Amino acid sequence: MSYPSPDEASDASPDRPAWTRAQAAELRRTDETVSPVFYPPSERIDPDLHVWDSWLLRGRDGSIAEIDGWRVFFSLTAAAELLPGKRHDVATIRYFYSRDGRNWRTGGRVFEEANVFGSRHWAGSALYDEDGQVYVYYTAAGDAEEEHLTYDQRIAVGAGGQVETNAEELRLAGPWEHSVLLEPDGDLYETESQSRGPIYTFRDPWFFEDPASGETYLLFEGNTPTPEGSAACGGEAAQQEFNGSVGIARSPTGDPTDWELEPPLLDAVCVNQELERPHIVTHDGRYYLFVSSHTHTFAPGLTGFDGLYGFVADSLRGEYRPLNGTGLVVANPANAPFQAYSWLAFPHGEELLVSSFFNYYDYDRPSMDDVAFLPEAEQRRRFGGTLAPTLRLTIDGDRTRIKGKLAHGHLPVESEDLPALSAFDDRERTDAGSYGRYGTPEATDTREE
Repeated sequence: MSYPSPDEASDASPDRPAWTRAQAAELRRTDETVSPVFYPPSERIDPDLHVWDSWLLRGRDGSIAEIDGWRVFFSLTAAAELLPGKRHDVATIRYFYSRDGRNWRTGGRVFEEANVFGSRHWAGSALYDEDGQVYVYYTAAGDAEEEHLTYDQRIAVGAGGQVETNAEELRLAGPWEHSVLLEPDGDLYETESQSRGPIYTFRDPWFFEDPASGETYLLFEGNTPTPEGSAACGGEAAQQEFNGSVGIARSPTGDPTDWELEPPLLDAVCVNQELERPHIVTHDGRYYLFVSSHTHTFAPGLTGFDGLYGFVADSLRGEYRPLNGTGLVVANPANAPFQAYSWLAFPHGEELLVSSFFNYYDYDRPSMDDVAFLPEAEQRRRFGGTLAPTLRLTIDGDRTRIKGKLAHGHLPVESEDLPALSAFDDRERTDAGSYGRYGTPEATDTREE
C-alpha cells in the first residue's frame, strides 16, 4: 500500500490513508457532481418543526428496516418559531414514520426523559437489531447541568427501545438505557482542550457491520491531534489547525453497546476540519466512505463546497481513493450554494440514493455568516427546515454521477420501483444567474420525479 508524502498531503500517520491537499486542490463543480436547484415543497413534513440532520432506522446489514410495513427516520428537530441559526443549541431527536416513504407522520420525541448526558443531542444513527431492540446512537453535546453552552462532545446510546405498531400508527417506546460509549483519548482523537482549530468535533456515530468479516463498528467524526510546532503541513501553522478525521471503534463482542477505539479510517490533516456524518455503503465488493463538509472548513489555500464527499477502498481498512479524483460527489449549485446539507447515501439496486435536508434557499451569498444580517423574518423564510429532494446517483468503480432526483423526503426501500428518468432541464443544474431566475422562493418544484 502506498501513501502520500507529507509534502503532498498531511502528516497523517503513515499507516493509514489520507485525503491529500493535492487531491483537494483539484476540486471543481462538474456536470456529474452539481445538484439540480431545489425548490420549496408544497408543505414541510411538520410545519411546527425545524427538521435537519436525519437518519433511517436500519438493520445490522445496513438495509432500511420495515416493521409491519412501516419505515422510520430520526432527525434533529427544534420548534419552527426559533431562529434557524439557534436550532443546534436546543436540538432534540424526534422520529417520523411512513408506509410509503413519502408521507411522513411525526411520532414525537425519542427520549422523553431529560437529557441524561449533555444539554442537547446531535446526530447519530439507529439500529433495529435482530431481537427487535432499537439502539439510538447520538452525540451528547455540552453538559446536562450547564448554565452556558459548552461544546464538549461524547458518543452515547439509548438502548432497549421497542417498536409498537398497529394498522394506524407506529410508536417507539422505552424505557431506554443510556450510556456513554466513547470519549476522545487525546492520542488517537483530539480532546476539546487540545483543539486549536475553528471547530471541535467528536460526534456523529454511525453503526456499520462489515459484510466481509461480520464484525461491527461505529464510525464517527473526529480530529487527529496535531501539536503546535509539528512538522504537519510542512510546518504551516494555519493549515495544521484543520485536522479532521473519520474515526472508528470496533465491538470486540458484537454487543451494540461495547466499543473500543481504533486508529482513524481516514485523515484529512491539512485539508479539512470537519468530515461530518461519516458512513459506508458497500457496492460490488467495494467500500464507499462518505462524509459531508462545508466550504468554510477547508484549510487555507483550498476551495471546496458545501457538499457530499466520498472515497472508495477494496476493504474496510483499505487504501481509500477519492471518488471522481477529488472526493466530490454532490455539490450545491453556485447560485444556491447552501440549499442542502447533511447528505446520507444508501443503496437502491445498482444506484445510490442520497438524502439531505433542505437548508437555506433563495440565498447565494458566499458565506453563511451573512444570514445573521438578514431580518429575522427573512432568516426563517429562507430556511427550508425539512427533507430535501432525494438524489439518484450512478456508481461505477471510483466514479459517480448525479442522474436524477425524487421528491422531497422520498426515502424508498430497495424493493421499491423508481420512476423512469427524464433528462435534467438546463435550468436545474447551472452555475449562472441567481436563484430567483428560476422562480420565486414560494414556487413549488413541479419537476420532481
